[in-house]
Amino acid sequence: MTDTVVEGGAPPVGEARSNPTEQKYCSGCGALIHKEAPQCPKCGAPQADVVGRGRKSRTTAILLALFLGGIGAHKFYLGRAGWGVVYLLFCWTFIPAVIALIELIIYITMSDADFARKYG
Repeated sequence: MTDTVVEGGAPPVGEARSNPTEQKYCSGCGALIHKEAPQCPKCGAPQADVVGRGRKSRTTAILLALFLGGIGAHKFYLGRAGWGVVYLLFCWTFIPAVIALIELIIYITMSDADFARKYG
């Protein structure tokens, strides 16, 4: 076997057979792939069990943007402390509250996979 690695750090389809605990079947084509592969190297199908492993909760971000968005709580939660400070500095103008409502709509309409990919 070679030391070839495909995108995402997972070994190619044929390489997964060397260690049975490190493999799974693709949800799209059924090929044997590495269990941490974000997408199948054979058919390109995204693997839902890997894509949806974000550390930040979309629901928490939505609630923070709704109730504390004017002071930037959702920005601090999502790891954007610089923007959180800007929201705090300008909270008296209510402009951050309006922007937080727009971001709230964005978070609501964003898929879980997209949210995990962007804010992880």
